Amino acid sequence: QVQLVESGGGLVQPGESLRVSCVASGSTFSINAMGWYRQAPGKQRELVAAIGSSGTTKYADSVKGRFTISRENAKNIVYLQMTSLKPEDTAVYYCNAGGKFYYSGGWYYTPGDYWGQGTQVTVSS
Repeated sequence: QVQLVESGGGLVQPGESLRVSCVASGSTFSINAMGWYRQAPGKQRELVAAIGSSGTTKYADSVKGRFTISRENAKNIVYLQMTSLKPEDTAVYYCNAGGKFYYSGGWYYTPGDYWGQGTQVTVSS
């Protein structure tokens, strides 16, 4: 089993930055790829960004150039640095682990079975 704990969410104004973190514990040796998803009220959960153990990354088009995913493998931590935040980025952000990348004309990520409890990010003036 893998446990994921997110932190770093909060309330920021449009244009500001925020970094959320996810710490994995338990059977972390089984983790290859990790990702961040988000879910806004009334909407489906969507992939924000994902990163493989070798550094492969995948971003949603809506966050490319604004968000950066990174990880510290030795500490089993994955980060999501968010800049130029917009009100439409408001959502609960969930950490995911155990997913897989696959290539089909581009890189895609399918989520794993492990999810964190989520951290709220609110962008509002």
